[in-house]
Parts: sequence; C-alpha cells; structure tokens
Amino acid sequence: MKRDARLYDIVQVLRDGRLHTAAELAERLGVSTRTIWRDMEMLAATGLPVTGERGLGYILRSPLMLPPTMLTPDELDALVEGLRHVGEEGNPRARAARSLLYKIATLLPQSGIGTDG
Repeated sequence: MKRDARLYDIVQVLRDGRLHTAAELAERLGVSTRTIWRDMEMLAATGLPVTGERGLGYILRSPLMLPPTMLTPDELDALVEGLRHVGEEGNPRARAARSLLYKIATLLPQSGIGTDG
C-alpha cells in the first residue's frame, strides 16, 4: 500500500472519534507499528488535529470534514479511465473530457496523471 493511500485510510479510521492503538492500525492496514508511528508523526506535522503517542493510541481532537475532492487511488483511476475513454476521437464529448482530464491533472499534480494518453 502506498503511503498516500495509507495516510488517507488512517484519517478515515480516526474520524470515528475513538482511540486507536498503533498495533490496531498496523494490523488493519497490513504494516508495522513502526510505520504507523512514522505516519502519525507526519499527519500531526501537517496540522491535522491528531493527538496521541506511542503505547497509548491516537485520536482526532476534533471532527474532521474531508472535502469531497479527496479521491481514493481506485476512484482516481476509474475517473481517469472514464475520461480517457470519452476523450477518444469521434466522441461528441471528447474535447470536454480531455479538458476535464487536464484540469484534474492540474489540481492533483501529485497523482502523476498524464494527459497525453
């Protein structure tokens, strides 16, 4: 599992408002507790309201609303695949699909979406 996807999954788990141990998160995500410790440090450094420490557990201090543009890797792949299909020559909406694909690639540069095919 890539780190971005794992961090997203950790935030999704923590949104339930309960205390979660690193061991529990590690088992759920298929990584080591050490990886979870590093991930939690990173999440806290980004400004997310994460409280906790090794040995006790982690919790979000306040509710977190994620914007609807937060896409999972699978959702992003499906969106790109669909836009590329519609963007093929001969489709009446090809120009619009290619334009939208370009906009998404611009908004999400970290995704590595290529707009050339």
